[in-house]
Amino acid sequence: MFQIVGLVLLFGMVFGSYILAGGKMGIILHSLPYELMAILGSAVAAFLIANSMGVIKAVLAGFGKAFAGPKWKASDYRDLLSLLFLLTKTMKSKGVIALESHIENPGESTIFSRYPKITKDHFAVDFICDTLRMMTMNLEDPHQVEDAMEKQLEKHHHEALGPAHALQNMADGLPALGIVAAVLGVIKTMGSITEPPEVLGGMIGGALVGTFLGVFLAYGMVGPIASRLNAVVEEEASFYKIIQAVLVAHLHGNAAQISVEIGRGNVPSAAQPSFLELEEALSAIPAEA
Repeated sequence: MFQIVGLVLLFGMVFGSYILAGGKMGIILHSLPYELMAILGSAVAAFLIANSMGVIKAVLAGFGKAFAGPKWKASDYRDLLSLLFLLTKTMKSKGVIALESHIENPGESTIFSRYPKITKDHFAVDFICDTLRMMTMNLEDPHQVEDAMEKQLEKHHHEALGPAHALQNMADGLPALGIVAAVLGVIKTMGSITEPPEVLGGMIGGALVGTFLGVFLAYGMVGPIASRLNAVVEEEASFYKIIQAVLVAHLHGNAAQISVEIGRGNVPSAAQPSFLELEEALSAIPAEA
């Protein structure tokens, strides 16, 4: 929502100030299609050259993510803590054997099925199950498990940030491509040097539209979208950090309730449940679960 408001303000403030100062939109509108073709077209071409198909598809999906915000809401963090509570409690009270059916086939698990949104996130489910599987194989050194989890998180985070980095690289190149378009406009103007001053003035103005568009697109649109996407990915990464915190705390011998309380401390402040809210969520889990 705020991103849309920001775009409206961006166009309103930039072009509104230009018009109020006496600027003529005719020159910009006349040059706009050609300058956009040269600048935005070449930026897209460079983007295609520089990135793999996977990154390109992720960038297209990333535009929606930048406007929609992080997919994990406050209720999802409570669900994650409840899921981890059930898993660690089952492992502690009933032993490894009771947990195996849940981690070997989470799609049919009565524990995972209680939280369908989390179950749809393949990385979250694999991350939880792979870590618990390591524990069932008697890898009980908390430091080894934490190190293994950290490497998985780093890999996933690096890949998740790829679209934001690709967009930022595109933004960094736009001002230079704007200069390229402006130089082409100057070359065209110099080829018409015999024209009267009013014609030459319009041609030079059209050439400068290229410089304007390159900077405007880079710092007003593409750069901020890349920055927003980066922030969304960073916030979503905290969801997986909670899994690491809870399972490592469990390996240190803490009770399930203490482990999830340690995990609660890693929840972003805006979505963090209070101690009482988490207590109520855990108490609401049916005894048979």
